[in-house]
Amino acid sequence: MQQVNLGIIGGGTVGSGVYEALQHNGSLLASRIGAKVVVHRIAVRDPKKKRAAQIPRSLLTTDWREVVFDPQVQLVAELIGGTTTAREVILAALKSGKPVVTANKALLSAHGEELFAAARKYGANLHYEASVCGGIPIIKSLREGFVGNRINALYGIVNGTCNFILSRMKLQGVDFAAAVAEAQRMGYAETPPDLDVDGHDAAHKIGILASLAHGFWINPKKIYTEGIRHVTPLDMKLAGQLGYTIKLLGIIKKPAHGSCVQVTVYPALVPNGHVMASVNDAYNAVLVRGDVVGDTLFYGQGAGKDATASAVLSDVADAALDLKFANKHRVPPFVPHECDSSVAPIAGVFSEYFVRLDVLDKPGVLARITSVFARNNIGISHVLQPRGREGEIIPLVLMLHRAPNGAVTRALKQIADQPLLKGKPVMFRVENFQ
Repeated sequence: MQQVNLGIIGGGTVGSGVYEALQHNGSLLASRIGAKVVVHRIAVRDPKKKRAAQIPRSLLTTDWREVVFDPQVQLVAELIGGTTTAREVILAALKSGKPVVTANKALLSAHGEELFAAARKYGANLHYEASVCGGIPIIKSLREGFVGNRINALYGIVNGTCNFILSRMKLQGVDFAAAVAEAQRMGYAETPPDLDVDGHDAAHKIGILASLAHGFWINPKKIYTEGIRHVTPLDMKLAGQLGYTIKLLGIIKKPAHGSCVQVTVYPALVPNGHVMASVNDAYNAVLVRGDVVGDTLFYGQGAGKDATASAVLSDVADAALDLKFANKHRVPPFVPHECDSSVAPIAGVFSEYFVRLDVLDKPGVLARITSVFARNNIGISHVLQPRGREGEIIPLVLMLHRAPNGAVTRALKQIADQPLLKGKPVMFRVENFQ
């Protein structure tokens, strides 16, 4: 049986997980692909550090170059994260003609075009299934399974940390800070948790998926990104009374006519009857709508040692098969095909809306607010106003008909300038998956 020597850059959670998984299932993998994958060398920062996996000291080095440029290493897995050294590692490996496996969504988001161009130039492939929703094979599905479909829409709960936090806020009634603290205790959230809770991690992933779905590389600066810091237990409760759950959604939509694609990340109200509303804790889910296949749902662990290691092994197997059959580009990493498209500005994106206003309970307040929306051509479908005493501050909730984001933002600014409002308006978009 042919042997493929794997070099791993990074011996942390993911790197150790990949090594451990190969020890457990290496013979199974070999029987399925007809090639034995052997870990030849691993680059780590500290060889003396205690690791979950028992890695022989003889495999370790502190210099990634000793892995990448080792003539016996045929395949490189970059598992260190970041966008500086990781970029250098991948470019060096590709330039050496060696295929690379990476789980680095931040690097792909920032430098994907450069890395894919290097893969083409040097005749080496770049595999990145583990970069988005670890245990869910969504990259391979978009590149291969749905190759005959136009992707009309994609909705993703792609950040397990945020989903865990929002689940705790809904199911236990805790506030944002308490939910974040619990996520940190359980190892789901970093300290500080900004990359997750401010939506940036989700934006990295949704940008990669949008690029694959629509054939042009998405500039991460063009992705409208909103986090979950402003979600409160009150909003969760009020949304529940209206039949909704709040989820952080990555959304990719392309209208039937026009070349602009919506690529956004923001917390949205999801109908309780929809399957996405029942995705709780640290799980991920991605709903893909193809023009031929219809709706397809992917669900599973999105992060963590084992889920990510599983995705890395999938790519390692593909790369090993390419090496076995001397076919370096069986499935190219990215094929541009709709280069005339662009990302739609958020002001022009249409949605329905949930708006909460803390107002003084007195006659004429509701009429003044509705008149502002009317002047901006925004219709109101439902009003939820808890009973209070005159002069008391109460939450007023309005559900708005479908309207452009720019018009709603303008109307809320006009309302915020009025003395009847106490505090800033709170607005969430509503996603009915239509």
